Amino acid sequence: MDTELKSTPPEEILPAADEPAVEIETTPEPAPRRLRWIYWLPVAFALGLLAGYLGFAYPLQGQLNAAKNEIAALQQQAGAAQEEVPQQVKRYDIPVDDDPGYGPTDAPILIVEFSDYECTFCQKWHSQVWPQIQSKYGEQVRLVYRDFPLYGLHPNADPAAQAANCANDQGKYWEFHSALFSGEYALSRPSYESIAAGLGLNASDFAGCLDSEKHKAEIEADYQFAADLGVQSTPTFFINGLAIIGAQPFEVFDRVITLELNGEIPQN
Repeated sequence: MDTELKSTPPEEILPAADEPAVEIETTPEPAPRRLRWIYWLPVAFALGLLAGYLGFAYPLQGQLNAAKNEIAALQQQAGAAQEEVPQQVKRYDIPVDDDPGYGPTDAPILIVEFSDYECTFCQKWHSQVWPQIQSKYGEQVRLVYRDFPLYGLHPNADPAAQAANCANDQGKYWEFHSALFSGEYALSRPSYESIAAGLGLNASDFAGCLDSEKHKAEIEADYQFAADLGVQSTPTFFINGLAIIGAQPFEVFDRVITLELNGEIPQN
């Protein structure tokens, strides 16, 4: 409902012309003296609260600070004690027989890799991380490649592993290995024969090796050994028996290798 704004007529505010306006000043009667102390009650109450807070809060805060300092000291002692206790590490016994290796056989660092030629993470590690390890550590590191084709998931991994081992028969394993991980070739029989031809391999011997599946049993044995060990994914590495799972960045390998070379990782 709309409401009209009504103004009060001037005549209801101003005195009539024949009645002079008179301003009356009134002075309130002072309160009885016996009641004036009531006005100070809020102030007194506030001062009492403040005094109580100061008397209670400061000692309590001191106790809290003391407790915090004691807890910090205990944590520091616990951390120091933990540093003094040698951390337990597990080293796996990974035998190396005739598996292809790169680097000196007496290198202080042995990296055994269980890998799959159809694994994109394996390809990434070989193209990005392994060159950095080679550049920094050179002949201090030996890499041994063992086959772990993910049967059922990567159907081309086993034939590619067989082709690489056939190239190894003619002394060209790592060249063939690099070609497979370069991403420039499809994992197929024509590609394997093309790579072999480019490396100057004997085409007849290479084809006969593929046809006979000469290295199939060895590849399956590598797979079974790793599976019994607990390997479930590719790539999986063992640095002097210390397990590293996945295509970890260079910094991870660098840290482990450095600690191992300095003798800072406990031996079993």
